[in-house]
Amino acid sequence: MTPELTALALAALLQFIQFLLMAIPTNIELPQGKTLSPRDRKRLGGDIQDQVSDKTGRLIRAWENHFESLALFTIAVLVVSLADANTTFTATCAWTYLIARTLYIPAYYFGLTPWRSLIWFVGFLAAPLMLIATLI
Repeated sequence: MTPELTALALAALLQFIQFLLMAIPTNIELPQGKTLSPRDRKRLGGDIQDQVSDKTGRLIRAWENHFESLALFTIAVLVVSLADANTTFTATCAWTYLIARTLYIPAYYFGLTPWRSLIWFVGFLAAPLMLIATLI
């Protein structure tokens, strides 16, 4: 398996770990009637993020953010792989993405400003750089 595909597989596992990191405290903080419900805003009395602690809310947002970034990263890895354009640069970008996404979780959880945003940007930038490297 290429380094890019390995990083993608680990990023998907990181998504699962993030799910556990946010789901466990959410289920501890909220009654079962809310967490087992269809989560309609009216029934819940608002958004779940507004009903949990600040740190648990941050874990929820970090988890959701990973879904968004994982889509672009997945496209980049697929393009690199299908084009057989794997290089040291694309592998470095892939590992940079994974490291940044991993560091993003505690940075967001602890509210590290501006580091959270800088870490996010480094991870975000990795995918378009992979695509550009494949196109040139």
